[in-house]
Amino acid sequence: MKKTKSGLVFCKVCDAVYYKKSWHRNLRHYKNLKENLAVKFSLCPACAMIKNRQFEGEIIIKNIPIKIKSDLINLAKTFAARAYQRDPMDRLIAIKENEEGLRITTTENQLAVKLAKKIKETFKKVEMKISYSPAPSDVVYVKLVFSH
Repeated sequence: MKKTKSGLVFCKVCDAVYYKKSWHRNLRHYKNLKENLAVKFSLCPACAMIKNRQFEGEIIIKNIPIKIKSDLINLAKTFAARAYQRDPMDRLIAIKENEEGLRITTTENQLAVKLAKKIKETFKKVEMKISYSPAPSDVVYVKLVFSH
C-alpha cells in the first residue's frame, strides 16, 4: 500500500499543489492553511511524464483538409486547456506536424479519447480507431482519418 503524502507538495515546474490525496491547480480549496504543515517540492506526475518523454494518450490524425488544419489545432489546444482547468494532471504534451498529418500526445489516456471524440463530432467525416496497450500499461492510441 502506498503511503500518502502528508502536508503540502508543490510542483517545481507548474505550481500544482498536492493536498487531500490529489493534485490541485492552487490552494483555493485548502481550508487549514494556518496549521503547521510540512512543505515539500517535487515534480507532479504530469510534469514528470513530460520530462521523461512519456505519454498516456496519442492521437494520430491523417488526411487533414488544409482548410480546417488550423481550426483542428485550435480545437485541440482549447479542449486541453479546459481539461487542465478541471484537473492539473490533464495536459496536452505536444502537437507535432508531419507529412501525413498531426500527432497529439497527452498525459492522460481519457483526455486523448475525449479529444478524439470531440474532433470526430466537430468535423464529422472522420473515421476513428481506438486501441489500448496491454496491461499494466494504460496508454491509448487513437487514429483519426479524414475521408474527403
